[in-house]
Amino acid sequence: MRKRLYYCDHYTIPLPTGHRFPTAKYRRLRDILATDCAFEFENSPLASQSDIELAHDPEYVRRFLDGSLTPVVLRRIGFPWSEGLVKRTLASVGGTLSATEEAFRTGWGGNLAGGTHHAFRNEGSGYCVFNDLAIAVRVLQAAGKIYRAAIIDLDVHQGDGTAEIFGDDPHVLTISLHCRSNFPFRKQRSQIDVELADGTGDEEYLQALDQVLPRMLAFDPQVIFYQSGVDGLKSDTLGKLALTEAGLRERDHRVAAAALAQQSPLIVTLGGGYSEPMELTAQAHANTYRIVAGTFTPQTMDHELH
Repeated sequence: MRKRLYYCDHYTIPLPTGHRFPTAKYRRLRDILATDCAFEFENSPLASQSDIELAHDPEYVRRFLDGSLTPVVLRRIGFPWSEGLVKRTLASVGGTLSATEEAFRTGWGGNLAGGTHHAFRNEGSGYCVFNDLAIAVRVLQAAGKIYRAAIIDLDVHQGDGTAEIFGDDPHVLTISLHCRSNFPFRKQRSQIDVELADGTGDEEYLQALDQVLPRMLAFDPQVIFYQSGVDGLKSDTLGKLALTEAGLRERDHRVAAAALAQQSPLIVTLGGGYSEPMELTAQAHANTYRIVAGTFTPQTMDHELH
């Protein structure tokens, strides 16, 4: 039985020549995973305005949707406004919401986009308009489906928007392992922050992760969201860490194994990746979904549940 993953790469964002955002990686990732014959792909639905407003200021949401955000706000986001950006943003959030439903049905769900952790309640930042992770948690809370949620963010950049949105919510554990000297330069306070020095390699990184995972499990989350950015790779142009592809694979395995042991639905979102060549980013992202799929097999899930 093939695993369903959600995608939105068919919505294009018109960007000026030389823009640093790697739009091509999303379709390339889907093409790589399609060769496995282990996945099927579903077009992400557009998220509703009402769901988005559970995590974001309604005025900010309205102004983005109707194109009336100021140039200053758009510069902070990093994208020029367009109808394509609106559809891509809504589909990115919709993919995470759909992957969340999939995770509650089958154990885990994947969105081949999302992880937009720099979006705050009242504004966007760092290529992030709306925070899909926060919206999904708020949707689950509003429906009464969960009491405690964990968000483990392993992008090289701190999940500052996520930390800000849940700063006063003791029922959501926000975890961020990130490069100390990297963007954002004004950090927020996650419930667990691990700041890593430039050049941190696999061994030190995995040791830090091993200190965090038991704390996540002790929180006893009923759902776990995984921001699985691969911009910690040594080849990444915006990363500053020195992780290898093998190190990232081990990272993904440990997160997936922890979620399985907790018997918590796991939702995997994409996050950042800016390696050159771009193929290194796409392959590392593909590894994440393959590893999670290989961890949440019918046999392992049956073993954990019984």
